[in-house]
Amino acid sequence: MVLPIIAYGDPVLRKVAKDINQEHPNLDKLIENMWETMYNASGVGLAAPQVGLPIRLFVIDTTPFSDDEDLAKEEQEALNGFKKVFINATIEEESGEEWVFNEGCLSIPDVREDVSRQDTIVISYLDENFKEQKETFDGLRARVVQHEYDHIEGVLFTDKLSSLKKRLIKNKLGNISKGKINSEYRMRFPDMKKGR
Repeated sequence: MVLPIIAYGDPVLRKVAKDINQEHPNLDKLIENMWETMYNASGVGLAAPQVGLPIRLFVIDTTPFSDDEDLAKEEQEALNGFKKVFINATIEEESGEEWVFNEGCLSIPDVREDVSRQDTIVISYLDENFKEQKETFDGLRARVVQHEYDHIEGVLFTDKLSSLKKRLIKNKLGNISKGKINSEYRMRFPDMKKGR
């Protein structure tokens, strides 16, 4: 089932998400719905807070990036079929050169900005079978993981912009939070009248 994606301005996007266990209700169904929602919105990652749940869960499939002819062949191959579920993730280390890449977010449609992140991460997490994993990722795979990981920490990519850039997109962000945007996928906007 395609779930509505929570728009910028909703407090759930600012919460530090909580760990879950195997007894989390309907977890398999939730993961299935998150995949469907992400693919429906042409995304490469989706975190549970983006569907209204402040839990430490996100899904990633970087396969669409593997068609980018500007990338080195090795990078294309690494991105192709990189599809994972991350539960209770913790980034243990970030290293390497910082590099800039133009990022967007399904919760912030029509806003894309250059964001600087470190090249390599070490992350420990549970997979969908609650098996412990610890892996090192670099390049675009690391970047997508960092972006989704930020969501479970209550951080948005716009937080990483300079104060000048933030001022330049302030009106756009305000319009998104008020629902004054045309999105190609289903969204849920903060109800400003109720003060949520």
